[in-house]
Amino acid sequence: MIKLILFSVWTLFHPVHVTLTSIDFVKEKRALEVFVKLYFDDFLLECTNEGRAVKKGGYNGDENELRILMEEYLGDKIIIKVNDKEVHGKLKDLNVQDNEARVNLEYKDVKQPATISIKNLILTGIYSDQANMVIIRIGDFEQGLKLTSELREQTLKIK
Repeated sequence: MIKLILFSVWTLFHPVHVTLTSIDFVKEKRALEVFVKLYFDDFLLECTNEGRAVKKGGYNGDENELRILMEEYLGDKIIIKVNDKEVHGKLKDLNVQDNEARVNLEYKDVKQPATISIKNLILTGIYSDQANMVIIRIGDFEQGLKLTSELREQTLKIK
């Protein structure tokens, strides 16, 4: 239900600045599976403003460079701590279509979360009205968060 509401908000609000991130703990794999959806033009603008190497003329046909840029960007912008230990993910899949980037990341060797902290800085450097919607699912626990340019991080205790 939360995902449907957030998706509806997502489609209604560009140019209001919204991203969607879902974080799922997969116990059998001892991993977090993270999905991120953001507008590609905003991503390129923030990368350029931060001095990241953005390829002039686009990334058509050169997906490897784009994958490296996206993985580094999201690694800097989404900081996840499980039980007070920072975890790091790897990009599994990237799809850019109709100005939307859909990214799947995997964070391996993650212990069962008793607490989880999420800091989401996506696009907060360029938009004061940025809203980063986050859905966290760990077993029966599900929580939605709205992180903004002012409220960038939250910590949750898992029941």
